[in-house]
Amino acid sequence: MYLERINQTNDIKKIEEKNLPLLAEEIRRFLIDKISTTGGHLASNLGVVELTMALHLAFDLPEDKIIWDVGHQAYTHKLLTGRREGFDELRKYGGMSGFPKRRESPCDCFNTGHSSTSISAGLGLVQARELLGGFNKVISVIGDGALTGGMAYEALNNASRLESNFIIVLNDNNMSISENVGGMSTYLSELRTADAYTGLKTGIYNSLSKIPVYGDKMIEQIRKTKSGLKQLIIPGMLFEEMGITYLGPVDGHNVEQMVKIFHEAEKLENSVLVHVITKKGKGYAPAEQHPARFHGAEPFDIKTGLPTSKRAKSNWTDVFSTVMRKLGDRDEKVVAVTAAMPDGTGLKRFRNMFPDRFFDVGIAEEHAVTFAAGLAAAGLKPVVAVYSSFLQRAYDQILHDVCIQNLHVVFAIDRAGLVGSDGETHQGIFDLSYLSSIPNMTIMAPKNKWELSDMMKFAVNFDRPIALRYPRGAAYDGLREYRHPIEYGKSEILFEESDIALLAVGNMVETALGIRERIKDVGYNCSLVNVRFVKPLDEQMVRDIAGDHKLLVTLEENVKSGGFGERVLDLVNTERLKTNVLINALPDEYVEHGNVDILKRESGIDQETLFKKILSEYVGL
Repeated sequence: MYLERINQTNDIKKIEEKNLPLLAEEIRRFLIDKISTTGGHLASNLGVVELTMALHLAFDLPEDKIIWDVGHQAYTHKLLTGRREGFDELRKYGGMSGFPKRRESPCDCFNTGHSSTSISAGLGLVQARELLGGFNKVISVIGDGALTGGMAYEALNNASRLESNFIIVLNDNNMSISENVGGMSTYLSELRTADAYTGLKTGIYNSLSKIPVYGDKMIEQIRKTKSGLKQLIIPGMLFEEMGITYLGPVDGHNVEQMVKIFHEAEKLENSVLVHVITKKGKGYAPAEQHPARFHGAEPFDIKTGLPTSKRAKSNWTDVFSTVMRKLGDRDEKVVAVTAAMPDGTGLKRFRNMFPDRFFDVGIAEEHAVTFAAGLAAAGLKPVVAVYSSFLQRAYDQILHDVCIQNLHVVFAIDRAGLVGSDGETHQGIFDLSYLSSIPNMTIMAPKNKWELSDMMKFAVNFDRPIALRYPRGAAYDGLREYRHPIEYGKSEILFEESDIALLAVGNMVETALGIRERIKDVGYNCSLVNVRFVKPLDEQMVRDIAGDHKLLVTLEENVKSGGFGERVLDLVNTERLKTNVLINALPDEYVEHGNVDILKRESGIDQETLFKKILSEYVGL
């Protein structure tokens, strides 16, 4: 077992070169075995085993710095830096993160989680090296899917002016999560298949080398020529024309070739891009055949590749998917926009039914929002389906391009609230705060799957910016009998009594229902309000309910700062209403990875903790 011989950083350099393929095989078996139990990002990690090995062989960590774009493909990197034992607790609460974390190892030089950031971060490390007089190498690894993000080009533009070494490794597997789209994908495809170029170059060099005396000089002159053979034979040569030296493509599963080209790259006193071709899911047939499904895999049976746990009968994304297809049937002005996640956001069925009204813009959330604004300005009804944590990237576009113009763009915000194992970079716990700060924005949250359907219908027939936020996981199907028509800016009072009033946002209604029953069991009256609209706040409801309730309790799966509870408290204080307000929200801090139920308990928004807190507050009044 060669993997067992790797217990700390740089131990891979003790493995004989002839045994490196066996090590790669062991790493793949290890990852498949562990991730089949814990769940995690499988396909992306299987695709970069040899690439990671080559980086660790060519460079000296932790002195040299490797930044992994997104970071979900860093499992082999963690294995090669002595963290093998941590995989039993991978992505569990208190266990090892599925992403690079500086607190875990000095070999994790930069925390990542979102796309298209590694070149910017690497450039910062390079400039710091120059200012501090260092000699270490800096390597930014970025996927071809991440090159659809505008931030990557902003960084490349600056990197082109460097006069010191900076290595950018382009991991090209033709996938982001779903298959890549757009001009960059087409451009890289042409590079991948440029056999004519590599063959012609080899033929020319071989022929010239046979010419006595002058042959070698001619070859050297060709190599020094600014344009070079690459620009003659591969049209565009985008990176070279930007001033970044381009090397490759190279086989991303050939360690020897990659080590050699990395050593060539580190000799250059400028930015150099090494183009590496890999296969996502390599070495495990189900992942090779279905890389999107094995991007973020649940625990699965290794023989079949099928999940070992039974899937919930329907989740929030499924409900959204069904509603979008029906809305597409009914209204030809409804169009759908996604940022490289048609499967994850539930737009696959809409795409299949209405391909001309479906737009995948790649990993480019900022562009997606402004593009949708253009669609809306022309009279269409765009629905932007996006994860909460990724919508953060487009805050300025929401404000500047959608809301200032008061354009009818619908934001379908999936994974709102705690999402679990992906951790702090993916928790969707800020959207209520950052969206509430924007004038002209309307924000809704459904209590159950039936209300999500009703809210989507309301939203596409609205005439201004509007957002719906719903969580990850199984869709709540209780309270179906409470399906009052949606009226703009109005809450839904589910149970009206006195003493204590629970004002619950979205999926917290289910939690509030259990709390109410326990409060009544101990002898107190309790009302329950389904907030529905976080913005605008239903101020009249708050005034009315304050009159005969001693305590108003707000419940939301969002950080406290800027959230729904603070808006209620501000109204009560401003109008001096005779009631008390108890805000229940997530603490103003980043929430680590782990099971959602555990995270709720640790954050104090689980049913048991909330019941005790509310009862104690009420009794103390």
